[in-house]
Amino acid sequence: MIGATPQGDKRMARKKRTYDVVVWGATGFTGRLVAEHLFQTYGVGKKLKWAMAGRNEQKLRAARASIGDETGNIPFIIADGNSVDDMKHLAELTKVVATTVGPYVLYGGELVAACARAGTHYCDLAGEVPWMRRMIDAHSVTAERSGARIVHCCGFDSIPSDLGVWMMQQASEETFGQSLQKIHFYLAGTSGRLSGGTAASMMEIVSEAQKNLRTAKLLADPYALNPKDARSGDDQNEQFIPHRDEMLGQWVAPFVMASVNTRVVRRTNALLDYPYGKDFRYQEWTLCGDGAAGMAKSVAITAATGAFVAGAAIPPSRFVMRKLLLPKPGSGPDAEQRANGYFTIRFAGMTRDGDMLTGTLKGERDPGYGCTSRMLGEAAVCLSKTKSTAGKGGFSTPMAAMSDTLPNRLMKHAGLQFSVDESA
Repeated sequence: MIGATPQGDKRMARKKRTYDVVVWGATGFTGRLVAEHLFQTYGVGKKLKWAMAGRNEQKLRAARASIGDETGNIPFIIADGNSVDDMKHLAELTKVVATTVGPYVLYGGELVAACARAGTHYCDLAGEVPWMRRMIDAHSVTAERSGARIVHCCGFDSIPSDLGVWMMQQASEETFGQSLQKIHFYLAGTSGRLSGGTAASMMEIVSEAQKNLRTAKLLADPYALNPKDARSGDDQNEQFIPHRDEMLGQWVAPFVMASVNTRVVRRTNALLDYPYGKDFRYQEWTLCGDGAAGMAKSVAITAATGAFVAGAAIPPSRFVMRKLLLPKPGSGPDAEQRANGYFTIRFAGMTRDGDMLTGTLKGERDPGYGCTSRMLGEAAVCLSKTKSTAGKGGFSTPMAAMSDTLPNRLMKHAGLQFSVDESA
């Protein structure tokens, strides 16, 4: 049965929302960081009414104290993620649920369904394309009717990609009076650890693709997340080939999360009725540099990426990777490591007339934990300011749902900075 506040009030308001935001999974590593960000940025019970939620009361109390709330002012909710009733009541308590409980294919479905039915906005850190496609197909009509905005991929996957493309297109309209026909994303620099949750999700996706031909075909579709009537275009599936990039003239290698991010960006374009154009093309790469050194780095990264995918596809090696090589879900870098992390992404785009524009997006803190937790927190706050009006809900993307408010919040509270290169 679902619990309530530290004061023990077991009554649950079903019509009037008690909270603006509830962080589901607040006892986990990333969930605690989201709660810490909300506590440090918005306090408790002021302009933002929010609560922590999880399965274990003792762990919730410990997590609350660990983020600095030693007097116990942050309300918490106890619920079982496998209980339909608990997820229903949790959704009815709040305007927005922000969840860090993954892999979502294992633990996320009941909560999505509950939010869609209750008209409760929802955001997560999912990077699991097959699962997201299933959620869209199963619950989009319900969410549209209830007014719930369901927004996946609100962390490093895929806000920097979605935001960067949006900002590049805005700059192009201002500079050239037209949108960019194609944009390339380049991870130019980063310091941080692969998220344990991301690693677990990637393993689940590879395992599912081996068992299910439909999943394998979906992963090969560059428009897999687009609406049913918009699953075609000029983009191809990601290629694991080192090469010199046509836009910047430098060597590039595959970017491990491109298969998620590119599909989110394409869905944004389709949901907004093609402001980038129906012929818009988008790709993501890891930037390796010039000359022989750049070529060698490109080949090495491509080989390592291929080895990871191949290892994840073979059950014995997948077991070894899970047990010995990859970070465990629920673990992560310490505060100093998170603070010293960063990421730098470059973008290059070209209009239909051949004009070129380049830009840079920078993020403070390590991308998988420090910056991701802030991005998810700000996405939840943005959604909480959106009225839940029936007929205006549905499954969206960060920019399709929040382009009017999210960029400023990310620049102000999440440590992101975007700039158009002067040389453009």
